[in-house]
Amino acid sequence: MTVLWRIYFGDGPHSGRWDGFRSYGPLTTARFDHHVPPRREQERAILYVGLAIATCVAEVFQDTRVIDRRRRAPWLVGFRLRRTVRLLDLTGDWPTRAGASQAVSSGRRDRARQWSAAIYDAYPETEGLWYRSSMHGGEPAMALYERARGALRAQPEVHLPLAHPGLEVPLGRMAASLGYLLA
Repeated sequence: MTVLWRIYFGDGPHSGRWDGFRSYGPLTTARFDHHVPPRREQERAILYVGLAIATCVAEVFQDTRVIDRRRRAPWLVGFRLRRTVRLLDLTGDWPTRAGASQAVSSGRRDRARQWSAAIYDAYPETEGLWYRSSMHGGEPAMALYERARGALRAQPEVHLPLAHPGLEVPLGRMAASLGYLLA
């Protein structure tokens, strides 16, 4: 089974864990939050992952375009799922058939959140979304709903702080490729 990657913050106001689905939302900065407004803690929760580390880097640090390896204690996690998860594929013609377009993965985030919430309600067997990253050249990414919690293994395969010396060179390459700075 494929290794999935994510970056989470171990410190700060919204610190998390490697396997922590975020139940606070919806956030205006998040594309596929399926939370019900108003913003608050709720049973609906989400976990964003990529198939490539660079996808996670591009997405997590997009606002500042600075890969800050220390602020808020960012961690890199690589893990495999215990089982296959049921994802709705947004990379094909499903969005068009449903009345949307590929802009759901790259356009207005408020509309994408509305689509995600509607998908969640209409397809109770769906455990998340398969989509193209708008920040990393359309590379594959997933937004896992809390329905997929049981698919996560007990331990990740990789769990390193971004400040780990072994990550400096690869993160530097990713920063250069993305046009980001490395701090």
